[in-house]
Amino acid sequence: MSAYDETVRAQRAAANPQVSAFVAANAGAGKTRVLTDRVARLLLAGVRPDRILCITFTKAAAAEMAARLFSLLGEWALADDASLAAKLHDLDGGEGPRDFAEARRLFARALETPGGLKIQTIHSFCESVLKRFPLEAGVAPGFSVIEEAEAKALAHQAIDTVA
Repeated sequence: MSAYDETVRAQRAAANPQVSAFVAANAGAGKTRVLTDRVARLLLAGVRPDRILCITFTKAAAAEMAARLFSLLGEWALADDASLAAKLHDLDGGEGPRDFAEARRLFARALETPGGLKIQTIHSFCESVLKRFPLEAGVAPGFSVIEEAEAKALAHQAIDTVA
């Protein structure tokens, strides 16, 4: 088996929603593709888009993942049967079900999901939990998170006030 074939096999295994997986790899190794494929396979398996949560480290990674997922689903929506069959085979190696009509509907279903697909950074996810349970977390209800520049300005203002 070639190194490429082994990589594809490992990526398909990590994208299989039937197993737990932790994906860690260098930049450019295919982490975003694996996570995108995993979400696509969950959607193909009938999981509702509003029941899926993807957490990444950076806003750029979250945006990239969302763009790739919508691009993939959009391709499926417009593909003829032969092209769609090839795309689904590339996704799972031929292991998954082949309901072309359902695969084509996933793009619209993802777009129509209230609140959209949940592809967030760790920070935005934690913020959403804190906003939902502020008292349990010991924070004031209705709190807001300040940006780094604003935090620095407030720190300088406090130092100037004390000095």
